[in-house]
This record gives sequence, C-alpha cells and structure tokens, in this order.
Amino acid sequence: MDAASTYYALIAGEARESKQTFVDVDPSTGEALAEVARCGPAEIDEAVASARSTFEQTWRHTGPTERAEILRRIAESIRSQLDSLADLESRDTGKPLSQARTDVGVAARYFEFYAGVLEAMYGDTIPLRRDLMVMTLREPYGVTAHIIPWNYPLQVGSRTVAPALAAGNCCVLKPAEEAPLAAIRLGKIALDAGLPPGALNVVPGLGEEAGAPLAAHPGIDHLSFTGSVEVGRLVGKAAAESIIPATLELGGKSPNIVFEDANLDESLPVIVGSLLQNAGQTCSAGSRLLVDERIRHEVVESIEERFRAVTIGPGTDDPDLGPLISDRQRQRVAGHVEVGRGEARLVWGGATPDDKALGKGFFYLPTLFDEVPPEASIAQEEIFGPVLAVTSFNGMEEAARLANSTNYGLVAAIWTKDFDRAHWLAREIKAGQVFVNTYGAGGGVELPFGGYKHSGHGREKGFEALLGFTQTKTVVLKHSTP
Repeated sequence: MDAASTYYALIAGEARESKQTFVDVDPSTGEALAEVARCGPAEIDEAVASARSTFEQTWRHTGPTERAEILRRIAESIRSQLDSLADLESRDTGKPLSQARTDVGVAARYFEFYAGVLEAMYGDTIPLRRDLMVMTLREPYGVTAHIIPWNYPLQVGSRTVAPALAAGNCCVLKPAEEAPLAAIRLGKIALDAGLPPGALNVVPGLGEEAGAPLAAHPGIDHLSFTGSVEVGRLVGKAAAESIIPATLELGGKSPNIVFEDANLDESLPVIVGSLLQNAGQTCSAGSRLLVDERIRHEVVESIEERFRAVTIGPGTDDPDLGPLISDRQRQRVAGHVEVGRGEARLVWGGATPDDKALGKGFFYLPTLFDEVPPEASIAQEEIFGPVLAVTSFNGMEEAARLANSTNYGLVAAIWTKDFDRAHWLAREIKAGQVFVNTYGAGGGVELPFGGYKHSGHGREKGFEALLGFTQTKTVVLKHSTP
C-alpha cells in the first residue's frame, strides 16, 4: 500500500484537498485503509471547467501521433508499477492479489491498444455528384464524464478513460467511494506521463454529492456510467435532460449453458471461476448455470466439491475467494440467499465462514442452489456475490428460452462440441457477448462489450469504444467544373 494515508482529488493537474473527507475501508479486515477527499459540487465545477479549458486550448489541437505517444507512456508507467498497484487494488477491493495483478496488466493494455488504433482512425469520402467533394470527419465531443464502480476501479477506469483521451476528449473521472484509491493513482500516473494538466481530473466522493452533480452538469458533452440498473436509470435521465449521449453498462445475470456433450473437465473450472472471480462482484459473472437434465446431477456434485475446496482469505494472501466489498454488500447477498432458500434447494454455502481469523472482514461462502425455477428471484436478480443458480433444460429451444428469460443480456457462454448447435444458439441469445467453450477471454480489450435490455446500451472496449467517443461531421465542398 502507498505510504500516504490521505488521497486527494486531482483537478487541473494539482492535488486538491476538500472541506470534508471520508474513510476508505479494507474489506478484508474492516479497518480504515485511507482518508479520501470528499468532493462536492464546487469541486465538480472546477474539474469540468479545467477539462473544458484543456480541451479547447491544448488537447483538441494535439495530433494523433502525440496523443498516442502519451498513452503509450501511461501504459509503460502502469506496468512499471505493477506490484504496488496490484497491492493497492487488492487491499482496496479485497480481490485476490493474482486477480489484481491481472487488472493492472489489462489497464495498461487499454492505453496501449487505444494508442495504436487512434492512429488508424479515419473519415470517409462519399461519392455524391461530380461537382461535390463530400467527406466525413471524426471529432471528439469535448468534456466526457466517467462514473465507475468499485469492483474493478483501475481496469474499468482505464477502459473508459483511455478511448476518450485517445479520441481527443478531456475527462472527469468519478470513482466509487468504496474503492477510489487506484483511480486516484491513475490520474497521477497519467499526469506524470505527460498528459496535459486538466485532461484527466479525478474527483472522489459520495454518489449523491459528487456523482449526481457530475452526471447532471451542463458542462459535460458525453457521459459513461458503469453500475447498477437503479442508478443507471438516474444517470440516463440526467443525460437525457442535458441531451447528451450516454454509455450505460448496468450489469447482468449471465448464463453458462452446458450440453450433455460438453467436456466437463475443461468447462467446470472455467464456470466456477466465472462466478467466483472477485467474489462474484462482476457485471459479467456467470451467476446462472443452465445444464442439460441428463448431466445435471453430475455437474452439481462436481461444483459442490469444487466450492467446498475453495480457499477464503484476505485478498493480499491470494486465496481463491476474497471478501465482499462491504458489510452492506454482504448483508445484501445474505438477503438474496434467504429468499432463495424458499425458492430452490440450497446445496452448499449460504453463510459466512466460521473461521474466526476472518471475522472482521466481509466474507461469504460460495453458495450453490439447485432446482432453481427460472422465475425465482435468485435466477432473475443480479446478486453481485458468489451465488450460483442451477436450472436444467431439455433441448436447444428450452436452453435459448431460459437464457433469454431475464431482463439482462450482457454475456452468455455455450459449452458443446456441436458447432451447429452453438452457432444457432449464439444467434438466438440476446446478449452483447456470446462465448463458445470459453468465458470472458481474459479481459478482452479488443472485443466490443456491452449489453442488451437492462444490461445497458452503447459499447466499450475494442474499436467501437473509440468511435463512441467521437461524433461525425460531414463536410461538403462544391467546386466549379473547368
């Protein structure tokens, strides 16, 4: 962890104190980790004004080659600080250290990737008439606001900021109050790498005091939000009031679909990992398991055995399963589980660990439910914890119907050797990403990511994200015929 115990906002390239602070807690111990600036509307105003000034005076006039070079330096700096950043992220979120190290590498990759593709971005010419030259230009919006969640602060912060900066925008980043430290460090890293002061401002604070004023600020031109559906509705409404575009990534209830011919030795470790990564606190967590009735008992028994063998402990000890982010989140997960006890058969878990050494942290056992009706709350609602709901099916049509039976549509995975079946299902499933015999693709920086239905709209990652932070201008030039 950083030697400093106080973390400030970053506005106009300077560390800024605020009149109030809040305490950031280590979820593995329940103890204070840092004191953090508690920004409010005044700081939001300053950050937006700083971003606007830098955009108009500097960044919009900076060529793509120079922007790319700065982004590459940011990536190099992130990689050079891998150990300290991973330790900080692990302590702040509770996630296992190896997962935090992966997050650092993926964060660096975002800046690397967008440094490369921004130099390949181009407009078009449109053949209309012989006396007209028609061309399109890709231009940045201006000031972009980014409200990110607590589960992947460094990775999601980089995921949304890197393409915005690459496209020529200037950013105001609001990290979640539960885990703001790595995002604040990211702002300092970018500044030290040569990003102009004000191009990236970081404003930690509480949602209602900093996030809401940022979302509704009249000085922003584009809004990106990752979080819950409930808050996403408020953020989307604020963007609509300002008539600005918004990218909303709002979670999921993603299914793994396992057919009778699946290779269980290969699929089950991935399926378990897709749920337990970051204690199930992942928007794309594989929280539903749809399994062919003919192999249901075998699959459930194997998963129970794997859940019983899971190691649990502080994130920095690098266990299989770390804590949930807060006691509030643990109580929320426990509430869902209590409802689930009346809906389905609890196979394993459903409680806090009995290890007294873990008593001060926010730990919860991996929990397995079988015979879950598709309409059950634990099959419909995003629990955001290590809870797996198993439902059986008979045939492709029922598998597709069950996969599409929630309000979400973020990710799905199909496990089968029959590629005719896989291709048909991939077309039928309403989700932004569909994997066959794999899940998640290790960060997937290059792969467009976003949801159908209540999982949100817009796409992050890949070349589409870069285009999403630009607006198209059409220029028509009329010339005389000699």
